[in-house]
Amino acid sequence: MTLVLLGWPALALAQDPGQEEGERDCSDPVSQAEMTDCAFLDSEDADAALNAAYAEALDRARARDAALAEGEVTSEEMLRKAQRAWIAFRDAACAAESTTRRGGTMQSQVLYTCIARLTRSRNEDLHIFSAEY
Repeated sequence: MTLVLLGWPALALAQDPGQEEGERDCSDPVSQAEMTDCAFLDSEDADAALNAAYAEALDRARARDAALAEGEVTSEEMLRKAQRAWIAFRDAACAAESTTRRGGTMQSQVLYTCIARLTRSRNEDLHIFSAEY
């Protein structure tokens, strides 16, 4: 699980999705535990896609940087800084969004759903960054 590496909120780290991945059927979750587990899986899928998009964006940044004059700030450095800031933003925004269900059984589901939504949006941003113009 990459939650610790990405700095996800402590609430996410405290969660222990109930079933092994092979046992989960997210086609029609019924219970709150199933909905939370499925939201967690969705956030993990989005995170995996984000990692791939970020690696591609870093490769593109390095290629762009090959022609830079000495002393110029590299695209890679700017991208890394932006990604760290985005992760902090996502974590804070989703933690805040989860408080709409603070103390309830839906709080973790709201957190994971937010993380997945914002991560997918960031994936699109990284694909745009990686595009050739």
